[in-house]
Amino acid sequence: MDHVAVIGGGTMGADIAAIFVAGGWTAHVVEPDEAHRAALAGRILKSCDQLGGPFAAERLVSYADLASVPWQDIGLAVECAPENLAIKREVFAELERRATPHTTLASNSSSFPITDIAQGLRTTARMCGLHFFMPAHLVPVVEVIQGEATDPAVCERLHATMRALGRVPVNVRKDVPGFLVNRIQHAMMRECFALIDQGLATPEDVDAAVRYGFGFRFVAAGPILQKDLSGLDIHGAAAATIYPSLCNDAEPSRALRERVAAGKSGVKSGEGFYKWDPERIAAEKARYDRALLAALDIFARERER
Repeated sequence: MDHVAVIGGGTMGADIAAIFVAGGWTAHVVEPDEAHRAALAGRILKSCDQLGGPFAAERLVSYADLASVPWQDIGLAVECAPENLAIKREVFAELERRATPHTTLASNSSSFPITDIAQGLRTTARMCGLHFFMPAHLVPVVEVIQGEATDPAVCERLHATMRALGRVPVNVRKDVPGFLVNRIQHAMMRECFALIDQGLATPEDVDAAVRYGFGFRFVAAGPILQKDLSGLDIHGAAAATIYPSLCNDAEPSRALRERVAAGKSGVKSGEGFYKWDPERIAAEKARYDRALLAALDIFARERER
């Protein structure tokens, strides 16, 4: 299984394809937009270079539609269509018609359970979630998500494939909204935004507290291991004091809602919690990538020990 079909050649799809190309696979990318297809090789070359893996032009093929893919060669298809349930269902219905029975069908959806995407299809046992995080080629973790009808052996094979490609796969054994990483992340983000709402801290102070506080330690140890190292008794005592005052709202914070309503969605609109111009965007993205690459270097050295 060394041929992958990536459905969607946008930011996520291109970087996911780069992971496979750098790992020696042939990536067949389906992207209807002609301009995006033309830009794919350059984008994937850059991502492969960041990964330190070779870019071989013959291992990247692009198509305008699913009908053109040589499905007899494809062992895995990864859907990276826009985050719209109707679109994803339409893609999966066509994938089921075109892909050979041995092809695993995976979705990179960040919010829709694979059980919902695959609803009404006949071969749901081979369908699962395979959720990468932006930038996909630099963030090591990938969630392998088992739907209600997914054959566990499919997830086991994908887990092994992702590990062979240098990823850090985590198994999500129940198909719940947000899966694993986003459930943890949103719990933290709810409290971050609540603290801003309450006037307890500025966005800058919240970012500094996470990045240079407990977030700094997470490069060395995840939260459960870190608390084992520091003492569960200490954490338990602190939790008893802090938990009652934590935010438990069922809707997004006022600070978040107001900015979204005003069209202030972050970098893509020029303002979110911070103001953005083209120069600052370019500088920040470059710094962000350098930091992620430095963290990857730490993990690579640990694996070599």
